[in-house]
Amino acid sequence: MAQPKHIVVIRLSAMGDVAMTVPVLRALVMQNPEVRVTVVSRPFFKPFFEGIPNVSFFAVDVKQRHKGFLGLLRLYSDLKQLEIDAVADLHNVLRSKVVRSLFFLSGKKIAATDKGRADKKALTRAENKIFKPVKAMVDRHVDTFAQLGFSVDLSKSVFPTKAILNEEVGNLVGVKNQNWIGIAPFAQYESKVYPLDLMQEVIDGLAADKNSKIFLFGGGEAEIIKLNELKQNHPNVIVVAGKIKFQSELDLISNLDVMLSMDSGNAHIAAMFGVKVITLWGATHPYAGFKPFQQPDSFCITADRTQYPFLPTSVYGNKHVEGYEDALRSILPQTVVDIIKKELN
Repeated sequence: MAQPKHIVVIRLSAMGDVAMTVPVLRALVMQNPEVRVTVVSRPFFKPFFEGIPNVSFFAVDVKQRHKGFLGLLRLYSDLKQLEIDAVADLHNVLRSKVVRSLFFLSGKKIAATDKGRADKKALTRAENKIFKPVKAMVDRHVDTFAQLGFSVDLSKSVFPTKAILNEEVGNLVGVKNQNWIGIAPFAQYESKVYPLDLMQEVIDGLAADKNSKIFLFGGGEAEIIKLNELKQNHPNVIVVAGKIKFQSELDLISNLDVMLSMDSGNAHIAAMFGVKVITLWGATHPYAGFKPFQQPDSFCITADRTQYPFLPTSVYGNKHVEGYEDALRSILPQTVVDIIKKELN
């Protein structure tokens, strides 16, 4: 079979998972310029892929046209019209399996990412825990493209140039004549969120340096209220959440010197731009394969395993383990401040 020229890439899920595909796809098309890619994902994630050569975007309508089993048949029919040669299923869940199976039955090449569930289970279980790094998700995606006949070398990754900020962003953030630090203090699950009283100490410590400007990221009314509380009276701390469009937020993130994030989507967004990302890990751990792209281990600050030996207790942070509610309190605010300041110097 001839090597595919047009690949459909399916990744619907959470923001961080979709952001993690970006460096892989960028490397794929740059190292294999004859390949065209159509990314199939939720419409909100389209800005992630803007400006990557040979990559186009297909927005899935999960609420109407592509809802349910009949919707998946319609999705297959819609994608078939794009004259594709192969499917790379980077999601590998029931919905994406149905679509890729239909393409397989029509004679197309297919490949799917092995999520390494057994390895992750061994890492997170309490009994007979195997505490060692599992293969990173980005490397698993590289393996998926290898199944289709393409080599991708992530060590040769090229990051995009910093975005030029539009007037909307410029009015909010001003001219860049200081260190720009992003802070994204929230995550989907409570077990991944650094306690806000400690985060306040981090912000106070960083804001004391007048050569730094700090931007607070988040979403939704409840988070914006908390961000405004964290801002206090610091003139060099700006709440970004709710004030600019998503594309503008991405442009701003690409201009940061450092991003401080939980194990969450913002970490992966900053990493896809080549920004330095300091991450805080509670119930989860970078060993599970979700460390932000090309960030050193020293940037991952984990809760104390001597105090909390069952860590990590979960891959996604969605499991409640009795007595582990305060695991993140074992990370001292001064430790976080010191690491960020060291990277700024």
